[in-house]
Amino acid sequence: MTLLRIVLFSLCLALPAAASAQTNIALGGISADPTAPVEVTADSLTVDQASGSAVFSGNVVIGQGSLRIAAGEVRVVYSEATGDIAQLVASGGVTFVTATEAAEAQNADYNLVTGQLTLTGDVLLTQGASALSADRMTVNLADGSARMEGRVRTVFAQGGN
Repeated sequence: MTLLRIVLFSLCLALPAAASAQTNIALGGISADPTAPVEVTADSLTVDQASGSAVFSGNVVIGQGSLRIAAGEVRVVYSEATGDIAQLVASGGVTFVTATEAAEAQNADYNLVTGQLTLTGDVLLTQGASALSADRMTVNLADGSARMEGRVRTVFAQGGN
């Protein structure tokens, strides 16, 4: 699924980069099985045909293979033209976890049309013992670039990371 690709790219951001108020980060490729089944559990689901959206709320957990995504609420917006998912908006504290990486933020907004993922509010990325934090992170999945802004702090573990 496209959601898996997005999340996994965002989790790869803990690669070495210069630490400053604004840091550009180069992303490497990561392989995943986009055909793996996706399971969503939540306390409730509301579908609004008029607005073309669905909202999973309360203890939302999305799983695909070893990937887990948790949030207080996830809103899915569908394209009027195609019926495909156009945007995913997660809020209420968002956590992405794989076997080796984790990312946290207050909110996440993924625009599937433009290929842009934006994490906002106390963004924290970890990979092994290395960590990056900032107020905001924007990832362009089309070209594999990312930018962290707003009081960026990095901790890089040396060797074997």
